[in-house]
Amino acid sequence: MPDTLNDKDWERLIGRIKEGKCTPILGAGACYGHLPLGADIAKEWSAKHGYPFKESEDDLPKVAQFLAVDQDAMFPKEKIVEKFQNLKQPDYNELNEPHGLLADFGLPLYITTNYDSFMIQALQNRKYKPIQEVCRWNSILRKKQSVFDDRNFKLSRETPLVYHLHGNLDELASIVLTDDDYLDFMVSISKDADIIPPVVQEALAKTSLLFIGYKLADINFKVLLRGITGYLEKSLTRSHISVQLVPVKENVSQAEKDKAQAYLDEYFKKIDIKVYWGTSRNFTNELRERWEKSK
Repeated sequence: MPDTLNDKDWERLIGRIKEGKCTPILGAGACYGHLPLGADIAKEWSAKHGYPFKESEDDLPKVAQFLAVDQDAMFPKEKIVEKFQNLKQPDYNELNEPHGLLADFGLPLYITTNYDSFMIQALQNRKYKPIQEVCRWNSILRKKQSVFDDRNFKLSRETPLVYHLHGNLDELASIVLTDDDYLDFMVSISKDADIIPPVVQEALAKTSLLFIGYKLADINFKVLLRGITGYLEKSLTRSHISVQLVPVKENVSQAEKDKAQAYLDEYFKKIDIKVYWGTSRNFTNELRERWEKSK
Protein backbone atom coordinates (compact mmCIF):
# COMPACT_ATOMS: atom_id res chain seq x y z
CA MET A 1 0.00 0.00 0.00
CA PRO A 2 1.35 3.51 -0.79
CA ASP A 3 2.72 5.56 2.09
CA THR A 4 0.31 7.44 4.27
CA LEU A 5 1.18 10.26 6.68
CA ASN A 6 4.51 9.85 8.45
CA ASP A 7 5.54 11.20 11.86
CA LYS A 8 6.81 14.47 10.40
CA ASP A 9 3.52 15.00 8.55
CA TRP A 10 1.58 14.49 11.79
CA GLU A 11 3.89 16.80 13.74
CA ARG A 12 3.51 19.51 11.13
CA LEU A 13 -0.28 19.15 11.07
CA ILE A 14 -0.59 19.26 14.87
CA GLY A 15 1.74 22.26 15.00
CA ARG A 16 -0.43 24.13 12.50
CA ILE A 17 -3.55 23.26 14.51
CA LYS A 18 -1.99 24.66 17.68
CA GLU A 19 -1.06 27.86 15.81
CA GLY A 20 -4.59 28.19 14.38
CA LYS A 21 -3.13 27.83 10.89
CA CYS A 22 -5.15 24.80 9.82
CA THR A 23 -8.46 24.93 7.94
CA PRO A 24 -10.62 21.78 8.01
CA ILE A 25 -12.80 21.12 4.94
CA LEU A 26 -15.58 18.62 5.64
CA GLY A 27 -17.29 16.24 3.22
CA ALA A 28 -20.11 13.74 3.59
CA GLY A 29 -17.89 11.07 5.13
CA ALA A 30 -17.59 13.20 8.26
CA CYS A 31 -21.33 12.59 8.83
CA TYR A 32 -21.26 8.85 8.10
CA GLY A 33 -23.90 7.01 10.10
CA HIS A 34 -25.90 10.15 10.87
CA LEU A 35 -27.08 11.31 7.44
CA PRO A 36 -28.39 9.17 4.56
CA LEU A 37 -25.90 8.44 1.80
CA GLY A 38 -26.30 10.38 -1.44
CA ALA A 39 -26.41 7.14 -3.46
CA ASP A 40 -29.24 5.80 -1.29
CA ILE A 41 -31.25 9.02 -1.67
CA ALA A 42 -30.73 8.89 -5.43
CA LYS A 43 -31.97 5.29 -5.66
CA GLU A 44 -35.03 6.12 -3.57
CA TRP A 45 -35.89 9.13 -5.74
CA SER A 46 -35.19 7.16 -8.94
CA ALA A 47 -37.70 4.47 -7.98
CA LYS A 48 -40.33 6.90 -6.73
CA HIS A 49 -40.19 9.41 -9.60
CA GLY A 50 -39.49 7.17 -12.59
CA TYR A 51 -35.89 8.14 -13.33
CA PRO A 52 -35.27 6.60 -16.77
CA PHE A 53 -31.48 6.05 -16.75
CA LYS A 54 -30.67 2.83 -14.92
CA GLU A 55 -26.89 3.25 -15.18
CA SER A 56 -26.93 6.44 -13.08
CA GLU A 57 -29.81 5.79 -10.68
CA ASP A 58 -27.40 6.14 -7.72
CA ASP A 59 -25.93 9.44 -8.92
CA LEU A 60 -27.64 12.10 -6.79
CA PRO A 61 -26.77 15.20 -8.89
CA LYS A 62 -28.07 13.49 -12.05
CA VAL A 63 -31.25 12.22 -10.40
CA ALA A 64 -31.80 15.63 -8.79
CA GLN A 65 -31.34 17.24 -12.23
CA PHE A 66 -34.07 14.99 -13.61
CA LEU A 67 -36.42 16.06 -10.81
CA ALA A 68 -35.58 19.73 -11.40
CA VAL A 69 -36.69 19.34 -15.03
CA ASP A 70 -39.61 17.01 -14.37
CA GLN A 71 -40.95 19.17 -11.50
CA ASP A 72 -39.16 22.51 -10.96
CA ALA A 73 -35.74 23.75 -9.88
CA MET A 74 -36.62 23.96 -6.18
CA PHE A 75 -38.33 20.55 -5.96
CA PRO A 76 -35.20 18.39 -5.33
CA LYS A 77 -33.86 20.95 -2.86
CA GLU A 78 -37.13 20.91 -0.92
CA LYS A 79 -36.93 17.11 -0.88
CA ILE A 80 -33.35 17.10 0.40
CA VAL A 81 -34.34 19.47 3.22
CA GLU A 82 -37.26 17.17 4.11
CA LYS A 83 -34.90 14.20 4.07
CA PHE A 84 -32.41 15.79 6.45
CA GLN A 85 -34.91 17.33 8.86
CA ASN A 86 -35.24 15.86 12.35
CA LEU A 87 -32.32 13.47 11.92
CA LYS A 88 -30.42 12.60 15.07
CA GLN A 89 -27.32 14.69 15.68
CA PRO A 90 -23.96 13.04 16.34
CA ASP A 91 -22.82 12.75 19.94
CA TYR A 92 -20.26 15.53 19.94
CA ASN A 93 -18.87 14.29 23.28
CA GLU A 94 -18.03 10.90 21.81
CA LEU A 95 -14.24 10.64 21.93
CA ASN A 96 -13.43 10.64 18.21
CA GLU A 97 -16.57 12.05 16.59
CA PRO A 98 -15.11 14.19 13.74
CA HIS A 99 -17.06 17.41 14.39
CA GLY A 100 -16.43 17.26 18.14
CA LEU A 101 -12.71 16.65 17.68
CA LEU A 102 -12.40 19.55 15.22
CA ALA A 103 -14.36 21.79 17.58
CA ASP A 104 -11.89 20.95 20.37
CA PHE A 105 -9.17 22.62 18.30
CA GLY A 106 -10.96 25.99 18.36
CA LEU A 107 -9.85 27.00 14.88
CA PRO A 108 -10.91 30.33 13.30
CA LEU A 109 -12.40 28.82 10.10
CA TYR A 110 -14.19 25.61 9.16
CA ILE A 111 -15.25 25.00 5.55
CA THR A 112 -17.84 22.40 4.61
CA THR A 113 -19.52 21.15 1.46
CA ASN A 114 -22.24 19.54 3.60
CA TYR A 115 -25.70 21.02 4.03
CA ASP A 116 -26.07 20.19 7.74
CA SER A 117 -25.23 22.36 10.75
CA PHE A 118 -23.28 19.71 12.67
CA MET A 119 -20.09 21.79 12.77
CA ILE A 120 -21.98 24.78 14.17
CA GLN A 121 -23.60 22.59 16.82
CA ALA A 122 -20.30 20.96 17.76
CA LEU A 123 -18.69 24.38 18.29
CA GLN A 124 -21.66 25.54 20.37
CA ASN A 125 -21.30 22.34 22.40
CA ARG A 126 -17.74 23.50 23.19
CA LYS A 127 -19.06 26.94 24.26
CA TYR A 128 -17.85 28.83 21.19
CA LYS A 129 -20.04 31.37 19.40
CA PRO A 130 -19.72 30.33 15.76
CA ILE A 131 -20.84 32.37 12.76
CA GLN A 132 -22.49 30.55 9.86
CA GLU A 133 -22.23 31.76 6.27
CA VAL A 134 -22.89 30.37 2.78
CA CYS A 135 -21.05 30.95 -0.47
CA ARG A 136 -22.90 33.59 -2.52
CA TRP A 137 -22.61 31.65 -5.78
CA ASN A 138 -25.85 32.89 -7.43
CA SER A 139 -27.69 36.18 -7.91
CA ILE A 140 -30.34 35.39 -5.28
CA LEU A 141 -27.71 34.91 -2.58
CA ARG A 142 -25.73 37.98 -3.57
CA LYS A 143 -28.73 40.17 -2.73
CA LYS A 144 -28.80 38.98 0.88
CA GLN A 145 -26.90 40.47 3.79
CA SER A 146 -23.64 38.84 4.79
CA VAL A 147 -21.10 39.15 7.59
CA PHE A 148 -18.63 39.92 4.82
CA ASP A 149 -20.45 43.18 4.10
CA ASP A 150 -18.43 44.49 7.05
CA ARG A 151 -15.02 45.22 5.55
CA ASN A 152 -13.47 45.00 9.01
CA PHE A 153 -14.66 41.43 9.53
CA LYS A 154 -11.83 39.18 10.70
CA LEU A 155 -11.58 35.50 11.54
CA SER A 156 -11.41 34.73 15.25
CA ARG A 157 -10.84 31.59 17.29
CA GLU A 158 -13.41 32.88 19.83
CA THR A 159 -16.14 33.32 17.17
CA PRO A 160 -15.16 30.80 14.47
CA LEU A 161 -16.65 31.00 11.00
CA VAL A 162 -18.35 27.94 9.49
CA TYR A 163 -18.45 28.56 5.75
CA HIS A 164 -20.79 26.40 3.63
CA LEU A 165 -19.39 26.26 0.10
CA HIS A 166 -22.32 24.25 -1.29
CA GLY A 167 -25.09 25.71 0.82
CA ASN A 168 -27.02 24.69 3.92
CA LEU A 169 -30.51 23.51 4.78
CA ASP A 170 -31.64 26.89 6.12
CA GLU A 171 -31.13 28.67 2.79
CA LEU A 172 -32.80 26.74 -0.03
CA ALA A 173 -31.30 28.85 -2.82
CA SER A 174 -27.79 28.16 -1.52
CA ILE A 175 -27.92 24.37 -1.99
CA VAL A 176 -25.67 23.00 -4.75
CA LEU A 177 -27.36 19.73 -5.67
CA THR A 178 -28.15 19.19 -9.37
CA ASP A 179 -25.72 18.82 -12.27
CA ASP A 180 -26.66 22.34 -13.34
CA ASP A 181 -25.99 23.67 -9.84
CA TYR A 182 -22.45 22.27 -9.85
CA LEU A 183 -21.79 23.73 -13.30
CA ASP A 184 -23.23 27.12 -12.32
CA PHE A 185 -21.17 27.08 -9.12
CA MET A 186 -17.97 26.44 -11.06
CA VAL A 187 -18.77 29.11 -13.66
CA SER A 188 -19.54 31.66 -10.93
CA ILE A 189 -16.33 31.24 -8.96
CA SER A 190 -14.32 31.10 -12.20
CA LYS A 191 -15.77 34.40 -13.44
CA ASP A 192 -15.68 36.26 -10.15
CA ALA A 193 -12.88 35.46 -7.70
CA ASP A 194 -14.50 37.67 -5.06
CA ILE A 195 -17.41 35.25 -4.67
CA ILE A 196 -15.07 33.53 -2.22
CA PRO A 197 -14.60 36.22 0.48
CA PRO A 198 -11.06 37.61 0.94
CA VAL A 199 -10.68 36.17 4.47
CA VAL A 200 -11.55 32.70 3.15
CA GLN A 201 -9.25 33.13 0.15
CA GLU A 202 -6.43 34.06 2.50
CA ALA A 203 -7.02 30.96 4.61
CA LEU A 204 -7.03 28.75 1.51
CA ALA A 205 -3.66 30.20 0.50
CA LYS A 206 -1.94 30.51 3.87
CA THR A 207 -3.07 27.61 6.06
CA SER A 208 -2.82 23.85 5.93
CA LEU A 209 -6.05 22.44 4.54
CA LEU A 210 -7.40 19.29 6.16
CA PHE A 211 -9.96 17.48 3.99
CA ILE A 212 -12.09 15.00 5.94
CA GLY A 213 -14.73 12.72 4.46
CA TYR A 214 -14.28 12.78 0.68
CA LYS A 215 -14.02 10.23 -2.09
CA LEU A 216 -12.22 11.07 -5.29
CA ALA A 217 -15.31 9.99 -7.28
CA ASP A 218 -17.59 12.48 -5.49
CA ILE A 219 -18.58 15.38 -7.72
CA ASN A 220 -18.46 17.79 -4.77
CA PHE A 221 -14.82 16.86 -4.17
CA LYS A 222 -13.95 17.29 -7.85
CA VAL A 223 -15.66 20.69 -7.96
CA LEU A 224 -14.09 21.68 -4.64
CA LEU A 225 -10.58 20.74 -5.71
CA ARG A 226 -10.94 22.46 -9.07
CA GLY A 227 -12.30 25.59 -7.39
CA ILE A 228 -9.50 25.98 -4.83
CA THR A 229 -6.50 24.89 -6.91
CA GLY A 230 -6.00 28.49 -8.05
CA TYR A 231 -5.75 29.68 -4.44
CA LEU A 232 -3.25 26.92 -3.63
CA GLU A 233 -1.08 27.98 -6.56
CA LYS A 234 -1.12 31.57 -5.27
CA SER A 235 0.23 30.47 -1.91
CA LEU A 236 3.64 31.89 -1.11
CA THR A 237 4.09 29.74 1.97
CA ARG A 238 3.60 26.35 0.26
CA SER A 239 2.00 25.14 3.47
CA HIS A 240 1.64 21.41 3.95
CA ILE A 241 -1.82 20.06 3.17
CA SER A 242 -3.14 16.91 4.77
CA VAL A 243 -5.95 15.06 3.02
CA GLN A 244 -8.15 12.22 4.22
CA LEU A 245 -9.80 10.23 1.46
CA VAL A 246 -11.90 7.10 1.65
CA PRO A 247 -10.69 4.45 -0.86
CA VAL A 248 -12.33 4.86 -4.27
CA LYS A 249 -13.88 1.38 -4.48
CA GLU A 250 -14.33 -1.54 -2.10
CA ASN A 251 -15.03 -4.33 -4.60
CA VAL A 252 -11.67 -4.35 -6.41
CA SER A 253 -8.51 -6.30 -5.66
CA GLN A 254 -5.85 -4.98 -3.31
CA ALA A 255 -3.39 -4.75 -6.21
CA GLU A 256 -5.82 -2.52 -8.12
CA LYS A 257 -6.36 -0.36 -5.04
CA ASP A 258 -2.61 0.00 -4.52
CA LYS A 259 -2.12 1.01 -8.14
CA ALA A 260 -4.92 3.59 -7.97
CA GLN A 261 -3.65 4.99 -4.68
CA ALA A 262 -0.08 5.24 -5.98
CA TYR A 263 -1.37 7.22 -8.97
CA LEU A 264 -3.42 9.50 -6.73
CA ASP A 265 -0.46 10.08 -4.43
CA GLU A 266 1.48 11.40 -7.41
CA TYR A 267 -1.49 13.46 -8.64
CA PHE A 268 -2.02 15.20 -5.30
CA LYS A 269 1.69 15.69 -4.72
CA LYS A 270 1.67 18.21 -7.58
CA ILE A 271 -0.45 20.57 -5.50
CA ASP A 272 1.29 19.72 -2.23
CA ILE A 273 -1.43 17.41 -0.91
CA LYS A 274 -0.42 14.44 1.20
CA VAL A 275 -2.98 11.62 1.36
CA TYR A 276 -4.06 9.71 4.45
CA TRP A 277 -5.65 6.46 3.30
CA GLY A 278 -8.54 5.41 5.55
CA THR A 279 -11.95 6.37 6.89
CA SER A 280 -12.80 9.55 8.77
CA ARG A 281 -12.89 7.57 12.01
CA ASN A 282 -9.49 5.96 11.32
CA PHE A 283 -8.10 9.43 10.84
CA THR A 284 -9.74 11.08 13.86
CA ASN A 285 -8.72 8.18 16.11
CA GLU A 286 -5.06 8.66 15.23
CA LEU A 287 -5.28 12.45 15.26
CA ARG A 288 -6.82 12.39 18.76
CA GLU A 289 -4.09 10.08 20.05
CA ARG A 290 -1.29 12.21 18.60
CA TRP A 291 -2.97 15.43 19.74
CA GLU A 292 -3.18 14.18 23.36
CA LYS A 293 0.46 13.05 23.31
CA SER A 294 1.57 16.45 22.01
CA LYS A 295 0.12 18.37 24.97
